[in-house]
Amino acid sequence: MKVMKIVILDGYTENPGDLSWAGMEALGKLVVYDRTSLTDEKEIIGRIGDAQVVITNKTPISRTTLDACPQVKYIGVLATGYNVVDVDAAKEKEIPVTNIPTYGTAAVAQMTIALLLEVCHHVGHHSQAVFSGRWESNPDWCFWDYPLIELDGKTMGLIGFGRIGQATAKIAKALGMNILAYDEYPNDSGKALAEYVSLDELLSRSDVISLHCPLFPSTQGIINEENIAKMKESAILLNTSRGPLVQEQDLADALNSGRIAAAAVDVVSAEPIKGDNPLLKAKNCIITPHIAWAPKESRARLMDIAVENLRAFKEGKPVNVVNL
Repeated sequence: MKVMKIVILDGYTENPGDLSWAGMEALGKLVVYDRTSLTDEKEIIGRIGDAQVVITNKTPISRTTLDACPQVKYIGVLATGYNVVDVDAAKEKEIPVTNIPTYGTAAVAQMTIALLLEVCHHVGHHSQAVFSGRWESNPDWCFWDYPLIELDGKTMGLIGFGRIGQATAKIAKALGMNILAYDEYPNDSGKALAEYVSLDELLSRSDVISLHCPLFPSTQGIINEENIAKMKESAILLNTSRGPLVQEQDLADALNSGRIAAAAVDVVSAEPIKGDNPLLKAKNCIITPHIAWAPKESRARLMDIAVENLRAFKEGKPVNVVNL
């Protein structure tokens, strides 16, 4: 195969400068854009140009774009989710689309527990209170502004119990938590960690509910007014999976009314978050900017897999293909 032209449309979040694109550079003539418009299709088409290889994270690749860029032979997604690509159009054109299926398991599980511990202890808030002088001027030897929660003996329910869900469960068990799981496909490794139950039972029994399921039509809006009503009033909701799993107005209403105790989310329905997102004004809600995937170690792993995906395609043995 002749030297391929490789265009990375939005490389900044994967590599803001602390990693190297050398692996990609070894496979062809590389052009890297930090960001490309998510809505200006003319810009997307112009940047792809005559490239044979397109690498994207969140920049959409539509049928119109593929029609306008007939030289494209391969699309690599720098993420696990690949809904930004019209995979059906790519399949019709015999263009393999690859993703990165397993790079962030440990990182996302760690972030899930970090969010939970923040809800339980509000470490950042109390640290800031100390630095602002409140401890120094306090009449007592200690103080706290939120109820502090001990997790030992409490129950975590995981909706979706694949790799990330099970990795999260292992950490939660180390904290002394009991584990429930809801998943359409129970497996032996899951049974060794958790009690599989129905969704309704998980919602009613769990002190902490953590979302780890893919976004499908059947799971979109799975956290809604009806299902929130089945939860304990003391329940904590965590979401490090996909924003649209949650009906955000229903969750905000539940938090503001005290129907559930707290929520911590790393993902929202539209990203970057919009100023009118109801969770921004909800009580007892922690929001982080979709960073669960982003430790350097995790991004380095993603980079390595992306390079190997392209190398395998170049050698005629494509792997991690999602559409062929």
